Amino acid sequence: MKERNKPELLIPAGNLEALKVAVIYGADAVYVGGDMYGLRAKAKNFSMEDMKEGIRFAHNHGRKVYVTANITAHNDDLRGIRQYFTELKAFGVDRPDAMIISDPGVYTIAMEVIPEIDLHISTQANNTNYETYRFWQKLGAKRVVSARELSIEELIDLRNNIPNDMEIETFIHGAMCIAYSGRCLLSNYFTGRDANLGACTHSCRWKYHIVEETRPGEYMPIEENERGTYIFNSKDLCMIEYIPELVKAGINSFKIEGRMKTVLYVATVTSSYRKAIDDYFNNPSVYDANRQKYTEEIKKGINRQFTTGFFFGKPKHEDQIYDHNTYEKAYTYLGTITGEKDGLYELEQRNKFSVGETVEIMKPDGNTIETIVIRMKDDQDNEIESCPHPKHIIYVDFGCRLEIYDIIRRKEE
Repeated sequence: MKERNKPELLIPAGNLEALKVAVIYGADAVYVGGDMYGLRAKAKNFSMEDMKEGIRFAHNHGRKVYVTANITAHNDDLRGIRQYFTELKAFGVDRPDAMIISDPGVYTIAMEVIPEIDLHISTQANNTNYETYRFWQKLGAKRVVSARELSIEELIDLRNNIPNDMEIETFIHGAMCIAYSGRCLLSNYFTGRDANLGACTHSCRWKYHIVEETRPGEYMPIEENERGTYIFNSKDLCMIEYIPELVKAGINSFKIEGRMKTVLYVATVTSSYRKAIDDYFNNPSVYDANRQKYTEEIKKGINRQFTTGFFFGKPKHEDQIYDHNTYEKAYTYLGTITGEKDGLYELEQRNKFSVGETVEIMKPDGNTIETIVIRMKDDQDNEIESCPHPKHIIYVDFGCRLEIYDIIRRKEE
């Protein structure tokens, strides 16, 4: 296998704050969605002004931004999509670096309206073989996102059968989907909210029972022996201990899932994978010695336990979670440093904490500092002992020197 270049680290951002944190904490590129036409309608997403600001911020730091327009479009969507692309084109130098698209009709409109923007093919297009990659390259696509259902061996075979300049993007971390390449009908069937139009209700995480036709209201449990009843609920994908295998497969972009996740998740996952990738390319023996440490660090963000998905064979029952559908949360996000005033650090508080509490400061270089909250003021300059109301601007003395974009978190017992 020939020497491979360092892959791009591609991070999700559901809002402007998350985009900036992803960039500062080590992302090479960030993918975002606008108010419409992406597959995460429940995310806060980006207004046009926020998107322009986010792209400008990323470009100023030498990073890229990709915008999702990967819905399965219906006739009524097409006119709006054309207008949307026209508005993005008007951004000029602050336009996106690429669009992520799955629908051939949407792709055709993009080719007409924004030919200067690279086009990437979403995993929603079911990209499972090298002929699919060749097909899209002939139509002008620069990159194709592989289906999550491919193994390492299939990816190697794919890489060996497509041109060198055709890029492979692959999900390596985040939530797994019960449906094939994310094309799910459960949500639409149960609730009328179409996952393929961005309105997924995550029906795969629900607890199910059986109701027999002649016994309405009599709920019988679904049991796979003693394990439980969350029959569709997968563990989260995590490949941080398998960077060498992913690199040797010829993947150009390592993609993280999670546009609906918190800023703490974005920072934790970004910094962990950034360090793992850099360690591997700088000194493979350092990476080998720290594989488990990377995993322990990444567990400090929310997760549903970890699996390697389809990379080393089809998932088995060990890759499912049958007894609950909640995240494991080792740390609580308290806020991100946004400024300094009279020796105190400004942040928009996200969860309650108090004077005297022990907290951790997470820094963009991956280091952490444990410290005690010394004092606290509200935005009216009043001394306070705690901050019980989320979203309030507060000013805090943490007893140590901090910088903008340092993240405050608290370990949960």
